[in-house]
Amino acid sequence: MPRIFLSAGEASGEHYGASLIPAIRSLIPDAEFFGLGGRRMEVLGFRPVVRAEDVAVMGITEVLLHMPRIYGEYRKLKAAIRRERPDLAILIDFPDVNLSLAKHLHRAGVPVLYFVSPQLWAWKKYRIRDVQRYVDQMLVIFPFEEAFYRDRRVHATFVGHPLADLPLPTISRDDFARESHLDSSKQWVALLPGSRAKEIRHNLPAMVQAAQILHQTDPCEFLLPLAPTLTAAHQAEIQSALPASPRIAVTHDARAALHHARASAVASGTATVEAALIGNPFVVVYRVSPVSYSVARRIVDVPHVAMANLIAGRRAVPELIQSDFTAQNLVSHLKPLLHDEAARDKMKTSLRDISAMLKAKGQPGETAIDRAASFAAQMLHPQKSHLKESQQVL
Repeated sequence: MPRIFLSAGEASGEHYGASLIPAIRSLIPDAEFFGLGGRRMEVLGFRPVVRAEDVAVMGITEVLLHMPRIYGEYRKLKAAIRRERPDLAILIDFPDVNLSLAKHLHRAGVPVLYFVSPQLWAWKKYRIRDVQRYVDQMLVIFPFEEAFYRDRRVHATFVGHPLADLPLPTISRDDFARESHLDSSKQWVALLPGSRAKEIRHNLPAMVQAAQILHQTDPCEFLLPLAPTLTAAHQAEIQSALPASPRIAVTHDARAALHHARASAVASGTATVEAALIGNPFVVVYRVSPVSYSVARRIVDVPHVAMANLIAGRRAVPELIQSDFTAQNLVSHLKPLLHDEAARDKMKTSLRDISAMLKAKGQPGETAIDRAASFAAQMLHPQKSHLKESQQVL
């Protein structure tokens, strides 16, 4: 009975972990999973040593503030690895914890499969040494990452982006309106401030102010998707801070919100990829603490902040970062996406191009998660995988 150590410490990583578990079980039915994960993974039989919501922080100052608690949770994970001696480790994104775990796992003789690359091409390039030494196989979900790693002697494969394999939401506009208590005859604007409580505290206030300004001339309704990894206390805190007017409807279905919204304001991160794949015209926003931003400006080396723009290799969607992210600036960028059909069509064409770039070539019907699961099976049973490949050649 193979034991697989899974580590997914953020909302997007936990989503991928929940997708990987059944995909791996379809190949290895008796596989057991334990480690760092969230509630969606637990429902599938994953045994949490540490829960994702207990370690999900972001930003340099935020990580330092929570370091004692994070280190305590990290020690629990190390102890579980020593005690249970897994047959394989799958680390999903979350580099501040997972690259350290990779070192410990490698020294314990556990093969390491890293799914969803740390963004070392943007900053902390020196950490490529840890990947070279401690990661046996890197699976990347953005096309430009494969060459980055292979040029640095890392076994890397572009498997496609998991979100690119998802069908569009099937819920009708009228049904979604009833669920969220919205008027389906009005235009909707989605506000996606991030998946972590700290992100939301930094990004949501300006979004709410923009909604209030926009509502004065455009009687829109607004949608606020909240990540399932947020605690009940955080969700209550967010809802209590929302104004009475305009009404901002809270939902837990970000994809449906993006699908049915006329336009969106999206915090930089995975949600910008979701918006691009769904084809919803959007503006990228982001704000962190002044100290985090000051440090990041010195060490981050990328031409764009938004992943959609990095994939496109140009400014396909507007970016409002830190001091540029004001309510008035957001309104000025949202208005053309609500009313100017030429501006909307131009952005939609760019988003279709980005969507196509996020899909890897493979067998018909094979998804990025299927490819990742196949790599896991090959690493657990290399002899069987070699035999299967030999039979295919014969």
